[in-house]
Amino acid sequence: MDKTYTIAIDAMGGDNAPEEIVKGALLARDKYKNLHLNLYGDKGKILELIGETKQDRIKIINTTEMIEMGEEPVKAVRKKKDSSMVVAANAVKDGSADALFSAGNTGALLASGIFIVGRISGIERPGLLTVLPSVDDPKRQWVFMDVGANAEVKPSYLYQFAVLGNFYATHVLKKPNPEVKLLNNGTEEDKGDKIHIQAYQLLKNGKQLNFTGNIESRELLNGHADVVVADGFSGNAALKAIEGTALTMFAGLRKILVNGSLKTKIGAALVKPALKEFSSVLDYNNAGGAVIAGVKAPVVKTHGSAKAKTVSNTIGQIKIMLESNLVPDITKYVDENKDQFKIILEEK
Repeated sequence: MDKTYTIAIDAMGGDNAPEEIVKGALLARDKYKNLHLNLYGDKGKILELIGETKQDRIKIINTTEMIEMGEEPVKAVRKKKDSSMVVAANAVKDGSADALFSAGNTGALLASGIFIVGRISGIERPGLLTVLPSVDDPKRQWVFMDVGANAEVKPSYLYQFAVLGNFYATHVLKKPNPEVKLLNNGTEEDKGDKIHIQAYQLLKNGKQLNFTGNIESRELLNGHADVVVADGFSGNAALKAIEGTALTMFAGLRKILVNGSLKTKIGAALVKPALKEFSSVLDYNNAGGAVIAGVKAPVVKTHGSAKAKTVSNTIGQIKIMLESNLVPDITKYVDENKDQFKIILEEK
């Protein structure tokens, strides 16, 4: 019999909560037979949504508060002790759940992950990790970290992001020897500011990392790396630029095809299947969520406007993280390589 896992779900977090969160949880429950899903939130509202559906492997834990999207993250986590997110995070901390899922306030989930679930000893700064597609080869997904948690970094942070991303690539994406690159403003070894130049040397000399140099943002979607390391400011800016460009490109193309001549419309009909296939490659609804990497259990944030399908896919992503022993293996590696994780280059 497969090992069973319990996932704590913040049912009240997100633009479409609790409706889409509950629907997605039910989809995941039916799809993944070894998961138990604990829903934290307004019990009355959740029960209304579940209706006559059997509650096998579904448990509802009533909470009286919720953290809104616009609230100051750390203050909200400290003040709203009975919020769905905080109570769910405490369930992971005390061992009654194995992982935490939310579509809510990103900063609050980051604070919950670091201050409640807890940082892995030896990791200086947990970061946000996401998985993106390659346009050249849709099957070659790649890890991008950090995409927003740490705007200011040290060289050692970037090195640790590479190690965390490398583990995710091997364990979850099943890549045997991930190619690691550093996001920079040029490919030469001496490019970038002092922090990135020093980080390059740490990565170049790092144990068990297949580091192959810098990568520019224009090459991110071309399948030239399995793990890309960035500071949180640059990573978040690049991620939003990718999302924005994709949305603008498809909106503009749709406008031209719909409002064009008869010949254009005929051509649009012919290429529609190919365009639909290409758009699915860039559609976040087909992917999972952003992982808070470097904490003591899987903590995953899906898009705030996520629908049921995305919620279910993200729960499936958490399932893989749990079954692959990702966090325990990271913890063991960091503990066995403490000296490696204390490397800090002297600033000249």
